[in-house]
Amino acid sequence: MKRGLLLIDRGSREREASEELDVICKGIKAKGDYVFTDFCFLEVEPPYIEDGIPKSLKQDIDSLTIVPYFLYPGKKVKIAVSEVMKYQKDTKVKFVVTKQMSMHKTLVDVVENRISTTLEENKITLSNNEVDVMIIGHGSKDPNAQRSLDYIVNELTDSYRNVSRCWLEIEQPDIFEGIKKCEKDNPKVLVIVFYFLHEGAHVKTDINNDLIPALEKSSIEKACITKHIGTDQKMIDLILERAKEVEDAN
Repeated sequence: MKRGLLLIDRGSREREASEELDVICKGIKAKGDYVFTDFCFLEVEPPYIEDGIPKSLKQDIDSLTIVPYFLYPGKKVKIAVSEVMKYQKDTKVKFVVTKQMSMHKTLVDVVENRISTTLEENKITLSNNEVDVMIIGHGSKDPNAQRSLDYIVNELTDSYRNVSRCWLEIEQPDIFEGIKKCEKDNPKVLVIVFYFLHEGAHVKTDINNDLIPALEKSSIEKACITKHIGTDQKMIDLILERAKEVEDAN
């Protein structure tokens, strides 16, 4: 069977998002058995779903694996899947849709990679049980989104001195409250994880608009910040694993 794979991302005006997705698609094609790999966006910027699906269907494929490239379940994922499936009735190419990128051990590995790399880059030689970690997520009213980040926190809890999470927007605790909580724990070092897929406006600007003044007002002496998680090579492995789950089932 000739398969193609299409990533559906939320969308970003920042060129880095498209560049990162292009690298990811090339990595998937190199590791996976696909005739082609490509990406499109749900919103914000083209190529949109109405561009990505027709382009995919012009390829010589029997099946199209569609990957909602989102860190959280919720409304956006449901909309993306609904938009995609509108095209199924007009083609003989079989569509299979994976789960989004949440509630998976590989994501824990990705975060741990980011933490260890950041400690090394900052020449910090403390053992993990002396390190505090705070994870910053986007924020969502959907309780499943909150559970998906809590999963990461819970999986990391036994590995570090303290592990907490906060949100950029929508939900509490926000970044200021998150830093206050960490300050009470009097950390030797605080590693702040940007739990975002792309280096978009949130990572470049929005988080730092809150994080920098929050840190300046705190008594935390040593804090270091990780890169966002989407460019980790293990994300390619996670996409391939999600794809295999649904392909084997169909």
